[in-house]
Amino acid sequence: MRLSAETPLPASVQAPGYDRGVQAAGIVHIGIGAFHRAHQAVYTDDAMAAGDRDWGIVGVSLRSGDVASQLNPQDGLYSVSMRSAAGSELRLIGAVQKVLVAADDPQAVVDAIAAPTTHIVSFTVTEKGYLRGSDGALDLDAAKGASSLYRFVGAALAARKASGLSGLTLLSCDNLASNGAALKALMRQYLAAEYSHLVDWFDRECCCPATMIDRIVPATTDADRAAVEAALGVRDEGAVVTEGFSQWVIEDDFAGPRPRWEKVGAELVADVAPYETAKLRMLNGAHSALAYIGLGAGHEFVHQAIADPAIRPVIERLMRDEAAPTIDAAPGQDLSAYADALLDRFANPALHHRLIQIAMDGSQKIPQRWLETLAWHQKRGRRCPSLEAAIAAWIAFLRSEHPVDDPLADKLREAAAAPDAMQKLFGDGGLIASDWRPET
Repeated sequence: MRLSAETPLPASVQAPGYDRGVQAAGIVHIGIGAFHRAHQAVYTDDAMAAGDRDWGIVGVSLRSGDVASQLNPQDGLYSVSMRSAAGSELRLIGAVQKVLVAADDPQAVVDAIAAPTTHIVSFTVTEKGYLRGSDGALDLDAAKGASSLYRFVGAALAARKASGLSGLTLLSCDNLASNGAALKALMRQYLAAEYSHLVDWFDRECCCPATMIDRIVPATTDADRAAVEAALGVRDEGAVVTEGFSQWVIEDDFAGPRPRWEKVGAELVADVAPYETAKLRMLNGAHSALAYIGLGAGHEFVHQAIADPAIRPVIERLMRDEAAPTIDAAPGQDLSAYADALLDRFANPALHHRLIQIAMDGSQKIPQRWLETLAWHQKRGRRCPSLEAAIAAWIAFLRSEHPVDDPLADKLREAAAAPDAMQKLFGDGGLIASDWRPET
């Protein structure tokens, strides 16, 4: 038996607090993986439970049909297990109405974005999904490809303009520096090449707010699904597992209506940059360092690596002494307390967050997680022993037998194998562009 709208829920499981059947879809989310389902969809579910209407989510998978096959037979329903050392809490999320697979029905995706009820298109496509070249500009050839987000959004914006509809809020929920401004610039490049008549309309009608997203969401395992089945009495193929902590900081710059996310825990602010920078350099930077150093030490999970007395001081120094000084904190933003909280979250033994999952796509993550911090200190004549140790661990990882899941995997392995690996990776003309240069 699969989870569905007809499933009777145990009293211990929180059900959606609204009538799902009367909600229109106001959001199209591209990249509906586990993170979105444990984060933005939960805030939207809470907003509808608090009285907001017509903010159902149409999910889009650009390539794989896996999430569609998980959720569509379940009426879009799935469970979120929030786990801590103190126990687990299980709830059902009803915000997702259906999942489209772009590779199977591209026009359905365009139609969903162009629908009059749609006001927000959000994205969780990972850093590599933005199809940037080494200079940060849009790789236009890739952006014209069948699985490009730009292809669908561009066609839908053209349809909206032709129909006299308003523009959209395009909401990046990925770990990009200045993600809103980056998405806007990339989208404008695509429109200038493919829909030049839309550029001025896009500038007037559409907004791309910056966001900072924070929640640890490990990949769901068969054991996780079995535990959820035991609690629900039915099989939930879309189950996600996460921690109790969640944070969402959003620039208050929308093109039209939006859910009242601020009523259910999100923070609407004028400037996201201090929160985003802290998250990228402290949390994400520490996570990547834990991944490569921890794997090199033989660990499998984050909580194991942070418990290693040889590793924890390296990570703590990275956050407190190397990353934190580079951040212009917002009023009331306590970076020392943030580091304390991160160390506690990493140590959560109830979350089996695999280091190899965090190690994916290093070439796309390292510039904003490590290299900006290194460049900041280098300009001031300082070095960063923890980040340098992390880079050495990454190179060792590239030379190891571990699988390298990265769009530059072959080039990275070749560069790492060279005697002058640091120069080939980070020197002038190296694979990874940044303002930091390794000491020679």
